[in-house]
Amino acid sequence: MTFASIADTLAVENEMSWEDRDVPVTFYQFLTQTKERHGNRNAMSFQLTSGPKDPAETLTWNELHARSVQAANMFRDLGIGETDVVACIMPNAHEALLTIFGGAIAGIVNPINPLLEPEQIAAILRETKAKVVVTLKAFPKTDIAQKTAEAVRHAPGVATVLEVDLNRYLKPPKSWIVPLVRPKNPGNHHADVLDFNKTAKKYPTTLSFEDSKGDRVAAYFHTGGTTGMPKVAQHRYSGMIYNGWLGGTLLFSPDDNVICPLPMFHVFACHVICMSAIQGGSHVIFPTPAGYRGDGVFDNFWKLIERWKITFIITVPTAVSALMQRPVDADISSVKTAFSGSAPMPMELFTRFADVSGVDIVEGYGLTEATCLVSVNPPTGAKKVGSVGVRLPYSDVRIFKEVNGEPVECAADEIGEICVSNPGVFEGNTYTEADKNIDLYHHGKYLRTGDLGRVDEEGYVWITGRAKDLIIRGGHNIDPAEIEEAMMQHHDVAMAGAIGQPDAHAGEVPCVSVELVEGATVTAEELMKHAKIHVHERAAIPKHIDILDELPKTAVGKVFKPDLRKQAIIRIYNKALDEAKLNAKVVHVIDDKKRGLIAQVERTGVVHDDEVGHVLGAYTRPWEWAA
Repeated sequence: MTFASIADTLAVENEMSWEDRDVPVTFYQFLTQTKERHGNRNAMSFQLTSGPKDPAETLTWNELHARSVQAANMFRDLGIGETDVVACIMPNAHEALLTIFGGAIAGIVNPINPLLEPEQIAAILRETKAKVVVTLKAFPKTDIAQKTAEAVRHAPGVATVLEVDLNRYLKPPKSWIVPLVRPKNPGNHHADVLDFNKTAKKYPTTLSFEDSKGDRVAAYFHTGGTTGMPKVAQHRYSGMIYNGWLGGTLLFSPDDNVICPLPMFHVFACHVICMSAIQGGSHVIFPTPAGYRGDGVFDNFWKLIERWKITFIITVPTAVSALMQRPVDADISSVKTAFSGSAPMPMELFTRFADVSGVDIVEGYGLTEATCLVSVNPPTGAKKVGSVGVRLPYSDVRIFKEVNGEPVECAADEIGEICVSNPGVFEGNTYTEADKNIDLYHHGKYLRTGDLGRVDEEGYVWITGRAKDLIIRGGHNIDPAEIEEAMMQHHDVAMAGAIGQPDAHAGEVPCVSVELVEGATVTAEELMKHAKIHVHERAAIPKHIDILDELPKTAVGKVFKPDLRKQAIIRIYNKALDEAKLNAKVVHVIDDKKRGLIAQVERTGVVHDDEVGHVLGAYTRPWEWAA
């Protein structure tokens, strides 16, 4: 099926309602349907290392189905019922997929970002009441096993830890070396420890328990956004299958080879790519456990495209920026499209990629809270660069503004909050914490995304910023995207992140941090001159520019703005304390779940509380003495 415009969306919806479509009800039915259609075709491939000739393991749909069922049987035997949780604290590997698929069949699977700190992982394990954890066995150059062990110590509900040994993906002589240099395996927790693969092999490849009767919650995903502490979103079978139906019907086919160097613990890779591959019978390749962050992935990327005859590239803006610093040194003529999500694509980056690769980027939009997909630039139609395309079938996108406390729908091209109703939205139950669902919906059904945007006359959705990311300068709203786009126009700038830095007079004023392309020598003073020319709104011209070796980023490549805000608070507050000649300095900024960012201050000599309070009280963010 082609997808070229909003007319195609409407045509699909006019065929029949979503409820009348003949789609599987459970994930087990969904995976089984694909096995029966495409059993001997390649399903998933994984490379431990990034070389274009390095070993890779490929599973057919028959093999993926059989091993997922074995994992589901194992989890059920370990006490996982339909409302119990299997946590997956893994980098990319086939075992991560088997855990996600098997966990969703047996109970509720909760993929967790292994880059989180142990206390954050432990908090998620406690909140979700996880009983089983799948993670790595201690392995060189990663501390995932150690962090998970520490987290499990503080999660008394975890009864079993299943370990995955990545050494099985290596060939001699490398596989002989790992046991000699492997870190000591942590065991300082209360849970039983089993080998994932050895244990799963003991179970049958046919389902040994009755599949679920109908729709239910099957996955928990914590948010990975840029505006605060993670929240846990609930995903039902219906939302997961809806994402798969969209991608497999409108984007992917059985002939597609899709390279996805994104983490499986994120909805983009899991729900958009893997579910779409199931529906479409497509082949997905995951290079290295760390994806784009893996050693040599960027350097070998174009050669990997040639090796696997890739037709779809899955990427994010930060990855595109890095790829633009490497020459295209392979035959990439097989590529049809590059699909980008997680953050809006700056115009400069879009143009650079098209010029270098000859491939257009298709931007899409989704969010964890909606089980992901919402809109996409039509692969076979007009792509409006900078937009996130037209709404997908059965995804009702509205732009609301509040007038006298009530939601009012915006006119075409009028900016407001993007709100979504689709089969992936779990009305009233988006988050596991009930109080977080309060005031989260307009008219009881439209999920408030927190994204600012507009819908134009032709139905294209444009994201203009995050509601929580707005820089509010003396009551004047500034969209950080305007500053970031302007900075990206400089040929030495790879990525930019604009925030509001504390200001005693205006509350906050704009500042921007940038990451330069390799070998660039531009100075902050030169970038400020550039900003004064290219940032068209006078109030939005940044008051400060930081050049960083690397911008802080989330696991899927978004600029992580809480870290930039922390750096700005430390810089501004310490400058104020120094100018007041007080014996105190900010040493940390913590993110408190209820109070937000708090500056922690240490004494460096004799100083009174009220002196520090007088200086720092001029700013909106609170402070406290460090413990």
